Amino acid sequence: MRKLFCLLFLCLSMTLPAQELKFRKNGEFKIVQFTDVHYNGSRQSQVALSVVDSVLQHERPDLVVLTGDVLWGPPGKENLLTVLGRISQYNVPFVYEFGNHDSEMTGMSNRELYNLARTVKNNLLPDLSAQKELDYTLRILSHDGKKTAAVLYCLDSHSYPKGFPKDKSHGTYAWLTFDQVDWYRQQSAAFTKENGGTPYPALAFFHIPVPEYHEAVKNEDAILIGTRRETACSPDFNSGMFTAMHEGGDVMGIFCGHDHDNDYAVMWHDILLAYGRYSGGNTVYNHLPCGARVIVLKEGRRSFDTYIRERKGKVVDESTYPDSYISDDWEKRPLEN
Repeated sequence: MRKLFCLLFLCLSMTLPAQELKFRKNGEFKIVQFTDVHYNGSRQSQVALSVVDSVLQHERPDLVVLTGDVLWGPPGKENLLTVLGRISQYNVPFVYEFGNHDSEMTGMSNRELYNLARTVKNNLLPDLSAQKELDYTLRILSHDGKKTAAVLYCLDSHSYPKGFPKDKSHGTYAWLTFDQVDWYRQQSAAFTKENGGTPYPALAFFHIPVPEYHEAVKNEDAILIGTRRETACSPDFNSGMFTAMHEGGDVMGIFCGHDHDNDYAVMWHDILLAYGRYSGGNTVYNHLPCGARVIVLKEGRRSFDTYIRERKGKVVDESTYPDSYISDDWEKRPLEN
C-alpha cells in the first residue's frame, strides 16, 4: 500500500496549474511552518503525520513552509513522499527547504530531493535547474490579486563545512555563502525598485540559525517570547546575511529550525529572530510538545501575528511583531482605576 501511495504522488507533475498566493479578503495571509519532522517511517515518527493533520485542520493556512530535516532515514523517496503527500491532501500550497540531515540520512542530494518534491501536487517550488543554489522567492499578492503585497525568501542553509567531521577547524555547521548573500541583495533591490523605492514586507525561511541568534539572547533588554533550552547551533563563521537583510529593509522576521528544544522569538535590530516548533515524533532528542509555528501577515502593514500550535490543539506564545517585542515607556502609561 505504501508503494502504491508513493507511485500516486510521483505521477503528479508540475504541469498542474500553479496556485497563486494572495491575501484573504480580511487582509490576512496565514503561514504554517513545520520543521524538524525527522520522519523515517518508524512507529515513533508516525506522530509527525498526526502533527500535520492536527495543525492543518485547526489552522487552514494559505501556505505551508517546511524548514528542513524532514527526513531521518531511508528510503528517502518513500519517506519524503509520505510527508509531503500528507500535507498535499489538504490542498494547501507548500514549499520545502533543507536541513543538515535530509541528504545525510537518505543518500539523496538536496537537488534530488527538491526535484522529487516538485512532483507532488500543490507544491510551489520553481524550476531551479539552471541555478547553483536552491534559493527562491515567493510573491504574495494583494487580496484583489492586482499587485505584490509581500515577499518570502526561502534559502538552503546547507549542512556541514568542507572537510567536516575530520576537519573541525571551521566549526560544526555550514553558513550561507557570499553568493547567497549577493543573491538576496539583488533580489531585494529589484523588489524595492519595483515598488517605487519602498521595500515590500518580507519574511525569510531557512534551517540553520544565523549567528545573530547568539547576540540577540545575550542582550538583557531583549524581549524573548517562547522557550530557550539550548544554545543556538549556528555556524562559527558569519557571512553577513543578517546584515544584508537589515540593510535591505524588507525582512521583518527570520524563521529557522534545527534546534529542537528552542521555539523562541526575539528581536534584533528590528528583525524578529524566531524558531519554529519541533514537528516530529520521538525519533531524536526533543523536550517540547510537538507542533508548528503559525505566522499571520497583515496586508499593507509591516506587522504579523505569530504563535505556536501544538499537536493536541493548544495555542501558546502568542505575540505580534513588532509591538510585543518593544518595551513601552512606563511613564506614559494611562492611570489604572
